[in-house]
Amino acid sequence: MTTATANTMSQQSAQQSATMNTAPAKAEKFRKDRRINWWLTAVVAVFSLTILVPLYFTVVTALKTPAEAGTFSLPTSWQWGNFAAASAKVDYPRAALNSAIITVLAVSLTLVTNTFVAYAIARNMDKRFFRFLYYFFIAAMFVPFPVVMLPLAKQMGSWHLDNQAGLIVLYVILGLGTNLFIATGFIRSIPVSLEEAARIDGAGTWRIFWKIIFPLMGPINATIAIMTALWAWNDFLLPLIILTDQSNQTIPLAQYVFSSQFATNYPQAFASYLMAMAPVLVVYIFAQKWVVGGVMRGAVK
Repeated sequence: MTTATANTMSQQSAQQSATMNTAPAKAEKFRKDRRINWWLTAVVAVFSLTILVPLYFTVVTALKTPAEAGTFSLPTSWQWGNFAAASAKVDYPRAALNSAIITVLAVSLTLVTNTFVAYAIARNMDKRFFRFLYYFFIAAMFVPFPVVMLPLAKQMGSWHLDNQAGLIVLYVILGLGTNLFIATGFIRSIPVSLEEAARIDGAGTWRIFWKIIFPLMGPINATIAIMTALWAWNDFLLPLIILTDQSNQTIPLAQYVFSSQFATNYPQAFASYLMAMAPVLVVYIFAQKWVVGGVMRGAVK
């Protein structure tokens, strides 16, 4: 046996022994990482009851008669007709369509406009004008809405924007401060070298944004979309002061207008609440895979 062969065999033996020693250490680390924190689990379980208990009460109440309402017991007879009666009283199909149109357009325009504004400001923070814009939009987050509520309603009415289009514009503009605060920091973490390489290849600013920056903002876009959708779908105050045509009423506004009809019939009222909440839950269930996947990719990056 030559010296080279002996050295090779010794190196292989050393590698095998190192691998054998590393495997138990990795297994032990894996077991430690997978160990359940029972105290934290118990706290989370208790906190989850603050959502599950009211949700259970809402569901069982919506399926009861008015005489049985107010208890946590299951209904003696399942009153599915409460949903049909509540839908007829609030004109649910029309209200749901109005809410869907406003929410979808508000989310789409917000993603297109607010992210581009954030990109322009993030890449020009060294310039005084863009720094002023950044702090100006951020400062708008701290202005209480009741302070500008009546002037805003009068202004939108004078511009003939007291309709769905005006409401969508308000969601896009009023959400700019929060969305800018979220997106700017993320964009500044993206290396400028990616854009410089694209410019060398002949790409312009618009192409760089849509082909490089916007796809990398997947987790942030998901966050902005979720926040905007929840706000637009569940909002009550803005539709109340902006919309003047009852045919354009959203679900929260329609429930408020017809709330007097539910004064003595809590099961129908709770049924209407569940119908208002159902579309958001359905969208979340079907979009959960992409939302969680986008957030995890953002965490890895």
